Amino acid sequence: MKPSSTAFQVSRLKAKTTVPFRFVKFIRLFITINLLLGIPLQHATAASSADPEKVLKWVFNVAETGFDPGAARDLYSNGVNYAIFEALYTYDYLASPVKLIPRTAEALPEVSADTKTYTIRLKKGIYFTPDAAFNGKKRELTMADYIYTLKRLMDPRLSSPHSWLIAGKIVGLDQLAELAKKSNKFDYDSKIPGLELIDKYTLRIHLNEPDFNLGLILAHNPTGAMAREVIEKYQDVQGQVMSNPVGTGPYMLALNEWVRGSKIILLANPDYRNEIWNHQGGNNPEDQKIMTQMKGKRMPQIGRIEINVMIEDQSRWLAFQSGEIDIFELEGPLAPQALDKGKLKPALIKKGVQLSRIPDPELTVYYWNMQDPMWGGLSKEKIALRRAVAMAHNVTEEIDIVYNGNALPLEYPIPPGVVGHDPNYQSSIQYNPAAANALLDKFGYKKGADGFRSTPDGKPLEIRYSARSGPVGKLQTEVWKKTYDAIGIKMKEDLLQFSEMLKAEKTCQLQTRNSPWIADYPDGDNFMQLFYGPNIGVTNNGCVSIPEYDKLYAQTQKMPAGEARDVLYHKMARIMEVNAAQSIGFARYRSMLAQPKVIGYKKHPIIYGEWMYFDIEKNK
Repeated sequence: MKPSSTAFQVSRLKAKTTVPFRFVKFIRLFITINLLLGIPLQHATAASSADPEKVLKWVFNVAETGFDPGAARDLYSNGVNYAIFEALYTYDYLASPVKLIPRTAEALPEVSADTKTYTIRLKKGIYFTPDAAFNGKKRELTMADYIYTLKRLMDPRLSSPHSWLIAGKIVGLDQLAELAKKSNKFDYDSKIPGLELIDKYTLRIHLNEPDFNLGLILAHNPTGAMAREVIEKYQDVQGQVMSNPVGTGPYMLALNEWVRGSKIILLANPDYRNEIWNHQGGNNPEDQKIMTQMKGKRMPQIGRIEINVMIEDQSRWLAFQSGEIDIFELEGPLAPQALDKGKLKPALIKKGVQLSRIPDPELTVYYWNMQDPMWGGLSKEKIALRRAVAMAHNVTEEIDIVYNGNALPLEYPIPPGVVGHDPNYQSSIQYNPAAANALLDKFGYKKGADGFRSTPDGKPLEIRYSARSGPVGKLQTEVWKKTYDAIGIKMKEDLLQFSEMLKAEKTCQLQTRNSPWIADYPDGDNFMQLFYGPNIGVTNNGCVSIPEYDKLYAQTQKMPAGEARDVLYHKMARIMEVNAAQSIGFARYRSMLAQPKVIGYKKHPIIYGEWMYFDIEKNK
């Protein structure tokens, strides 16, 4: 049911600390009536401690895919999910290196000596935002919701891209998922030993093997609590779960103002619990200023977030310059407009524009689909083909042309800022186009009269390079065409919508592309799993399966971070290089520009959608 105009007006009432009690009673009565009529609170918002006159204008450079943390794959949708749904843990807003802290949990998990049992206690008095699925009743968050959420990630019907986070880890959960595949129905009521509900607010998780990263995984968006009643109400209609997010977080989706692929509005949750800003940064001037500005404030402060989808770089830049956007991600092609050697230009400093710039905990990897009949496989001639392309590609030149120097070339699969990174590692694959051509000649990839090569058995050799439609993708295709031309291989440009590209990639339908991965959690495991065979169709976008690599990866999962694990990671990196299954690219800088009226903003390396942690001056 669509909201009435009256409900929309109530959602925009100004929040005052001196609201008369009779007015509060009226609002509560109004919400109850709406719920009984089947209108969820996303359509009818009560007065909030956040000020509705504080409006943050944000921008996405791609369209959202939807708001189900168990199903959404992209960074942008999950930024919204972070604001709506709450995991048990999160990260301190300012701490560097990153620091795990409780979100809905009372404290960090109690971990057994063998790291196979985690006991977690939940804060009491946390409530889901009202929805018709709750039949007008106030619905408290309990540990049963987290059990449901974890089980749902393994439900074959959902086919979650995040199932790898817990697959094989929790005692009895994989067996339950296997039974669901046979019966075509997941038994959510079935108790399993791995998810032990001690009481309403206490959960004990029993693992098959030691896991030193479970706390980090329980801070990741896909483990954000979802209410079973909501899923069951909307799941029978395709896309309805994605379109009806109901969580316990600081913000709610304003369904009546959402225009898919164009505009997303978030409203502060009026019943959000009393969370006080108390984050501890470093001694640097930026952190000290933020702590002075924000310490002691109730979160969130901003009452309304307006997110517009603007694909064109220049359109976003002009909108920021005119004040239509408050915080703007300055991607590489636009960097010269605002930055000089990584520093904000004097003209922008004079206007009061703020810059928060970090190297992303990210890896952009170049892959060739290992299941593709032309490029995949582990035969010597296929390895030579992929290795030659890797040797012919100038990563530094790509960074300069596509990103205007705003990226760091990498040689190791674990980027800076992530546990396990090795700044001294040198890849065995280095830029050398002459050697690349010689390698192709040696393995029978002969050039024809037109200067292009054929396969050793005489078939035409062509690569289809896929990229996101838009200026960045276009520049990427131009750079890669130069690479393929240099070694006599035809390249066909394949520009796709972001969502279409992700879908095709997960089913191993793309031949090659630049595939970026931003840390879900700040540990090397999150990057080494990208090449693990069982993760094909989930996170292993190059569809690579090398038994030797898989065996070592399985060993590392039982090990804590440290020298012994690093030794295995180095072996695994060499295995990838020997087989030329993927090629390591770079990590981009993330440069965020903020208008002078933004208060206390700093880009966090892991959290995307940090809206609850900073403030903004009221619109004038």
